[in-house]
Formats: sequence, C-alpha cells, structure tokens
Amino acid sequence: MLPEPAYQHGVSSRVGVLLINLGTPDAPTAKALRPYLKQFLSESRIIELPRWFWWFILNGIILNTRPAKSARKYEQIWMPEGSPLKVHTERQTALLASFLQEQTQYPLIVEYAMSIGTPSIKDKLWRMKERGCDRILVLPLFPQYAASSSGCALESVFCELGKMRNIPALRTIKHFHDDAGYIAALAKNIEDYWAEHGRPDKLVMSFHGVPRKTLDAGDPYHCECHKTGRLLAEALSLSSGQYQVCFQSRFGFAKWLSPYTSEILEELGKQKLKRVDVVCPGFVSDCLETLEEIAIEGKAIFITAGGEDFHYIPSLNEHPEWIQALGEMVRANLSGWINQHVTEEDAEYSRKLALQLGALQ
Repeated sequence: MLPEPAYQHGVSSRVGVLLINLGTPDAPTAKALRPYLKQFLSESRIIELPRWFWWFILNGIILNTRPAKSARKYEQIWMPEGSPLKVHTERQTALLASFLQEQTQYPLIVEYAMSIGTPSIKDKLWRMKERGCDRILVLPLFPQYAASSSGCALESVFCELGKMRNIPALRTIKHFHDDAGYIAALAKNIEDYWAEHGRPDKLVMSFHGVPRKTLDAGDPYHCECHKTGRLLAEALSLSSGQYQVCFQSRFGFAKWLSPYTSEILEELGKQKLKRVDVVCPGFVSDCLETLEEIAIEGKAIFITAGGEDFHYIPSLNEHPEWIQALGEMVRANLSGWINQHVTEEDAEYSRKLALQLGALQ
C-alpha cells in the first residue's frame, strides 16, 4: 500500500466525479506517438493475444513503422490548442462542473483522465484523494461497453484503488448506450446539422470496431451499438432503408464486427448515391477516428467509388443538450451522496471539537 495524503481534522470530505476518455499523444510527432502506441497496444484488454507472441510483433514491427504513419494522420486534425480529443474532453469537463454547481449547489470536484497517456487515471485519483474526496463517481466516456474501452478504464481505476490504504467509496457508470438524454442529444445534434446543411439520402452510423471474437467471448458491445442505432433512428423518424449501422477501425487480419464502414461507403458510392452523411455515435468527442478516418479517408472512399456529396456530422463535443444529458446522468448516479451541503461553519465546528477531544496537537 502507498502512503496516504496528510490528513487534517475538520476538513469536510468531498465528492469527486472522474470522466475517463481513451487518450491521445502529447504531440503529432513520431517521437510522441511511440510511447503512446506502446502503452496503448500493451494493454491486455485491448490486444487479446498471448503476451510473448504479441511482444515480438509490437516491438519488432509496429513500434518501428506505425508511429511515423500515425503522426502524419494526427498532423491533419491537430488543433491550435492541441489534440481534438483532449481539447473537447477538457471543455466537457469544465462545462459539466459548471452545470453541476448550478444544479446541485454542492462543491463537487470534477476531473478527467485518460486510460492511455496523460493525464493518467493514477495521477487524477491520487489528486482527488489529496483534495479530500472520499466518494468518487467514475464515468468512462464510452456510450457502449466494450472490454477494450470501458473495461480497460475501469480496471485501471480498480487497480489503483487497490494500492490505497483508505479506499474511497466508488460508483461507476458502466455504459449509457440507451440513456434517453444521450439519444436525445445525438438526435438534436444531427437535426441541428441538417437544419443548416439539408438532409442526406442515407445516414451512416459508424461505430468503432472490435474483433468479432469479443462478441463470442461475451462483450455486449455489438448489441449495444445496434440498440443505439435503432433508438437514434426512431428519434429521427428514419425508416430501416434510410440508415445503416456499421463498424470502422479494423486492425490486423482477424475478422472484426461487420459490416465494415469502408466497404459500406464504397458500395454506396458505386450506387451513385447523391449524398451520404456519416455520424459516429460511439464517440462523444471528435478525435483521430472521426476527423481523419471518417471525415477524410471515408470521404475519399465514397467519392472515389462514384458518390457525389459526403458530409461528416461532428460528434457531440460541447453541444448544450449533451452537456445537460451528461449532467443529469451524473446527478442521478450521485443520489444520496450530495443531499446535504457541508458548510465552512460545519467544518470549523468539527475541527474545534477535534481539538477539544485531543485529536489534534
């Protein structure tokens, strides 16, 4: 067990909220990508292969070739403030904190961490302990649960808590693929885009792909993606022929969840479809997989195959309806933890009482 932060009598305990996203390199360079990819591709929940076998592939091939290729992709989508994923996650965290403060009048500590890269889950959990958090709500920002995303984030949290002598009370939000507020925010985001740019002939809902074997092993991800797609289509009043659920980001030679987004876009292009819009409901923040893989590569596939007009609809990012949905989700899961507000007077009284009882020297 690791040493506990210094304890002070009379300091009121706090409630913390920790948002967790996947992660991002610190810069769009091969130098920054190498340690990021090494950490990412070393996670046993992300790469489910025998360690000895994968070690040779990772260190002998991937880490010598992929960092430079990935860096060129990141260069195309990098924002002046930094990585889009990190920028949007920071903004969401700040907006959530403001929403919760306004709605609850309770002094919550709201932070974010990344499963891979910085700021790390370890650093943020210990920082929250130092600030007096004895109750923490953890929310991975992955709507649909997969062992490689939400599972990876939660395992990291559990492992870090296991190193603590005085373990905080913990609540987690496993997934929110069918949360009414999340679905409504997705629909409103799309409707806002269509109000400005018009409607497509077909809406493609592209989710991040995972190996097909994970479905056979028990991951609910495939079913949750399809449920999100169905609920979103219903909210938008789309018929079955007006939308398509598919999966992107294949890696390696194994079979992944299908149909594949790249093949769907190619086929729609060959059909000479006039306009296709693509939305990525599994990402609440724009990132490499949405801005480069879909908005750039996906567009090229569709146009090259004969399609005419391609639109990528941005992720939820800082959409007001999403921030409200996120806030209401957090409030519901904090029930019983934030019913009473501890004032500074209460804290001072507690400190004085401890002094009288000889607890402090």
